[in-house]
Amino acid sequence: MSGAVRTIVAITAGAALGAGLMLVHGASGDRAAEMPPPAVVQQTSATLLEEVADLVHNEYVENLDTVDLDRAAVDGIVARLDPHSHFLDAAEYQAMRVSTSGQYSGVGLEVADHEGRVVVVSPIEGSPAARAGIRAGDVLLRIDGEGLRRGGLDRAVERMRGPVGSTVRLTVAREREAEPLQFELERSEVHVRTVSAARLPGSVGYMRIAHFNDETPRDFSDLLARLQDVGPLRGLVLDLRGNPGGVLDSAVSVADDFLDDGLIVRAEGRAAGARFEMRASDGDLLGNAPIVVLVDRGSASGSEIVAGALRDHRRATLMGERTFGKGSVQTVIPLSGGRALKLTTSRYFTPSGVSIHERGLEPDVLLADLLRTSPTAVAEPPDDPVDDPAVQAALQYLRDRSLGTQVALAGEK
Repeated sequence: MSGAVRTIVAITAGAALGAGLMLVHGASGDRAAEMPPPAVVQQTSATLLEEVADLVHNEYVENLDTVDLDRAAVDGIVARLDPHSHFLDAAEYQAMRVSTSGQYSGVGLEVADHEGRVVVVSPIEGSPAARAGIRAGDVLLRIDGEGLRRGGLDRAVERMRGPVGSTVRLTVAREREAEPLQFELERSEVHVRTVSAARLPGSVGYMRIAHFNDETPRDFSDLLARLQDVGPLRGLVLDLRGNPGGVLDSAVSVADDFLDDGLIVRAEGRAAGARFEMRASDGDLLGNAPIVVLVDRGSASGSEIVAGALRDHRRATLMGERTFGKGSVQTVIPLSGGRALKLTTSRYFTPSGVSIHERGLEPDVLLADLLRTSPTAVAEPPDDPVDDPAVQAALQYLRDRSLGTQVALAGEK
């Protein structure tokens, strides 16, 4: 599409396709005998898709709308590609733009479906919901007086968003409260934070990235600076467990924060724009202090780019489980009517030339028994990372590392 703005994202997704067919012979309505033999059928220049679409449009037992047929054809084509390519209708495209931008107008609630109910995971810091006192665990009952249908998570999210300055009334149930609670909130711009941080014992920093959006690099560097305001960090635990990826540029920016130069990621594809290299710029924000990157089977795409680049440059030790193995890049191409096509256009390679597609990255230190984060789990910053066994293992590794690399490596066995 000429002049279209293309956004590179890397998001893990899946798709399944099934079909059923029944042939009935001998019935009075059987038309098989009326069909001419193959030799009599006239050859045309129409493609197979055009032939089938024309037959379905004219002869299928029910009259089908052309728009529905077009959508079915598009879905069928994309379904034959790979699990990460998708056609996005206008609503899906808008939702993706909100997810990748890190900004939207609403009340600032992270919610999830739990047994058919819409439950608050957490209010976003500084949002209207947080200021009003809505808490994690509250169950959303009504929006503007209208009850929520079972499983109506997407609709609830849509209804809570709206123009800045408009109001919305939420009714929630809260544990140990006899009656539902009412909140009237004024919508505002909400900044979706994907990064959390804490200072650990021994002057070690802890930073977790839930996923990569446009705001992640700024939030990451700001929080890292705050950790260092207290005093220099002797090491860092970078937690990418359960991180499914997101905006490619943001993942590269985070890796660049700890590298002075060199290749971060290389991509290969058929189109000229799908072949590129992204390199580090001068400046290591941690002053070459050691890094442990926590990964698990839910770490995919952008998080694998960060982990692979830091390890290949001998800048970090990977600890945890083998990662997911999504080594492809998707380009979001706008279409007419506010729709878009998310199409796999490249496969990426780590600086050492390794493709992790469908293989993943093997950690340097295996902690399979300690890391049981589900790839589908809602990503939440831990209340206290010190209580996390994997974080404790990373801390011990960094302590041993301060005594010498050989001591740290001995602890792996």
